Amino acid sequence: MSRLLRKATDPASLHSSVMPAPALILAPGQFNARRAKTAFGLIRGTSRYEILGVIDPDQVGLDAGVVVDGTPRGIPIFASVAEACQQVRVHPEWAIIGITQHGGRLSDPIKEILTATVQAGVGLVNGLHEPLSELPELCLLAEQKGVELLDIRKSRPWHELRFWSGTIRTVRAPRIAVLGTDCALGKRTTTYWLWELCNASGIRTEMIYTGQTGWLLGMEYGFILDATMNDFVTGELEAEIVRCDQEQSPDLILLEGQSALRNPAGPCGAEYLCSAEAKGVILQHAPGRTYFRGIERLKWSIPSLENELALIRQYGATPLGITLNAEGLSPDEARSVQQDYERTLGLPVLLPLEEGLDRLLPTVQSFLAHPDTH
Repeated sequence: MSRLLRKATDPASLHSSVMPAPALILAPGQFNARRAKTAFGLIRGTSRYEILGVIDPDQVGLDAGVVVDGTPRGIPIFASVAEACQQVRVHPEWAIIGITQHGGRLSDPIKEILTATVQAGVGLVNGLHEPLSELPELCLLAEQKGVELLDIRKSRPWHELRFWSGTIRTVRAPRIAVLGTDCALGKRTTTYWLWELCNASGIRTEMIYTGQTGWLLGMEYGFILDATMNDFVTGELEAEIVRCDQEQSPDLILLEGQSALRNPAGPCGAEYLCSAEAKGVILQHAPGRTYFRGIERLKWSIPSLENELALIRQYGATPLGITLNAEGLSPDEARSVQQDYERTLGLPVLLPLEEGLDRLLPTVQSFLAHPDTH
């Protein structure tokens, strides 16, 4: 058993400095933008794993990169883990669950695939709420096969968690939060791409991840927000920002947002503006949506973009730009909405998937030149 496998039961022990571990992504029947956010993020790039292939019987033979964004990446899609193990150049150490399941629960079909994966001698990485460690038969099989089951969304013991202390006031680096008007908009992708752009432009930038995919991508600083007891969320956020600032002295810290300020199923965002004192905000929005995702049956309307920007300003932060998720819109409709927002809001409005984030760079540079004015 490799050193990596022996350490795998402790997610905090795996850092991006470790050689990338060969891995497969499990996305059976759901390798698409709506259900496979984690898988799509891993395909776009991760320093923690070497992605050997994707498991989805519905798209066998395709290149996973082409499915994600039209870019071939030499990552094939296989029908099963057994088939993948026969064809990839090195036996995978891990298979990562790359899809969402309703309520974070493992469905019976997924459990069957997990069992087959362990039977093939491949360990499992699970970012869903239901822990693998509570499946006795799977745990016994993993022990017999000599592989690990890694639940990265399992909360640490409460006595290891940190409470908010006010040390955020010692942080030198300005903070920009990438928030959204709903969940599942692409906030993490936008944050990651902006992190890459800023560093490529000479701005020493660090990113604080707050979801399981950020950890899977190999980011060094952060925590999994929705696996943390509520009383300690602000303390964990603060502590990671402080640690990042002390260890790296970056020019800028980006904060990956979760959910939305007014999502009734899981409001989130005030922590970034109040407890983390982010003075700049990039707001992600899907103009093609009317109701909050996942509770459409309740017809709970997403607030208007203008209204959400006003709320952010009430918190004392400055909106720096808008990034749009164009789902449900034709290319022409998306461009029209983009132009309308730019004209009425007086902010840069970008379509990250379609045009990248380069036009945000001058705004970020201006923010860094005068952070105290925001």
